[in-house]
Amino acid sequence: MATAERAAGARAPEQFARLRQLLAEAVDLGKVAGLLAWDQRTHMPPAGAPARAEQLGTVARLAHERFVSDEIGELLEELRDYESSLERESYEASLIRTVRYDYEKERRVPAALRAEITRAGALGQSVWEKARAESDFAAFLPYLERNVELQREYVACFDPADEDYDVLLDDYEPGTKTAEVRAVFERLKEDLVPLIEAIGDAEQLDDSFLRGSFPIAGQRAFEHEVLIAFGFDEESWRIDETVHPFAWNASLADIRLTTRHREEDLHSVFATMHEFGHGLYERGIDAALERTPLARGVSLGLHESQSRMWENLVGRSLAFWTRFFPRLRETFPEQLGGVALEDFYRGVNSVEPSLIRIEADELTYNLHIILRFELEQEMLSGSLALADLPDAWDARMKAYLGIDVPDVADGCLQDTHWAGGAIGYFPTYSLGNVISVQIWERARADLPDVEEQIARGDFAPLREWLREHVHRTGRMFLPGETLERVVGGPIDPGPYVAYLRQKLGAVYGL
Repeated sequence: MATAERAAGARAPEQFARLRQLLAEAVDLGKVAGLLAWDQRTHMPPAGAPARAEQLGTVARLAHERFVSDEIGELLEELRDYESSLERESYEASLIRTVRYDYEKERRVPAALRAEITRAGALGQSVWEKARAESDFAAFLPYLERNVELQREYVACFDPADEDYDVLLDDYEPGTKTAEVRAVFERLKEDLVPLIEAIGDAEQLDDSFLRGSFPIAGQRAFEHEVLIAFGFDEESWRIDETVHPFAWNASLADIRLTTRHREEDLHSVFATMHEFGHGLYERGIDAALERTPLARGVSLGLHESQSRMWENLVGRSLAFWTRFFPRLRETFPEQLGGVALEDFYRGVNSVEPSLIRIEADELTYNLHIILRFELEQEMLSGSLALADLPDAWDARMKAYLGIDVPDVADGCLQDTHWAGGAIGYFPTYSLGNVISVQIWERARADLPDVEEQIARGDFAPLREWLREHVHRTGRMFLPGETLERVVGGPIDPGPYVAYLRQKLGAVYGL
């Protein structure tokens, strides 16, 4: 027996090398699919959508089959003793542990179903863009019905312990339960709704200077200057225009950002900073993890914590605009020439319920997410007929934000997620808000002069701190453990609520 064990131990590095080789091929196929999807949303002619959907379905099936192969399963089993002999924090143990988690989950899903989910999502994406432009929910409804039907088939592959929605949530926030998210959101509603009401009763700010004429060429030039200061590298990054902004990476040295410009406002400035946060996360992952399932953000909640940090905690701070408002004013002198820094800062932090999630202020943004979280569960369970989604959406917008929705383009068709079949994604945005402040407080403790650095336009200390404490490890640990390692505890809405009360209380003189 001892001889057999020694022989198995001697073979372990060889088995691990073989596992990594097979994983690299599966990851490569996933990146090819991602590149096809990126092109669809940025450069592809609209008529290419049906063929692109088939291409994506084929590549998704091949990637899935490669990943759930019997050989990978056998290698994972053979490597159990090797894994137990390693330090938990080692790269090898983390890879085996994470791949086993993914493998046991994906093994339950038929390759044909995985391919069809991808194909239907690609078709839904193209139809959604046209339906949104024409405010035509009826045209989109069959594709939404198909996506939801496929998500139910996917859920049926599992045996959820508590709620069906847990299965979908786990794809984006591994190890997190719906009940945990619900508890966080109940706390947010309890604490933030009274703050929204208090601000509504306060003297309102004049932010009219944020609406007018901002030529797009000027916006792009200003955003480029900001991105370069943040850490955008022309050799490794690019930015493109799209209908709904997103970030993606073809490799750790190939970061793709997107944004959307309108001449009548400056929302693209904040959208661009948001997507930079996503890109920076991927860029900061240790290069040793490249071409493995560890080489991406650990969860979308952690990912959103980074995008929301750069958009809000940095990008809406007085320190940031102390450095960059003079440049913005030079870029748009007619619109901003007579605006003082303090007034601009208050303007970009004003609170006003609005139609569009990605343009919402820091405070009311969370109600947009809670609305979607509730609707998704009803869509999945069937308690909400999908044909009734526009009316249900409009009713919640009125109840939660006091907003009348003029059309479906600015209502239930405003986001791309359901078009692509991404149900379970939305909660991660508000989880990211909460986590962003927990991480920010830890960063400020370690970098006590970070605001002064930002005011000087020096973002390197913050960027490097995030790389070392958050980004570098990728998916080596589950989200809860990753957060514990960074901030010393679990997710906690308290710091986020306190941050909003302090910041907005000062802005509104409460």
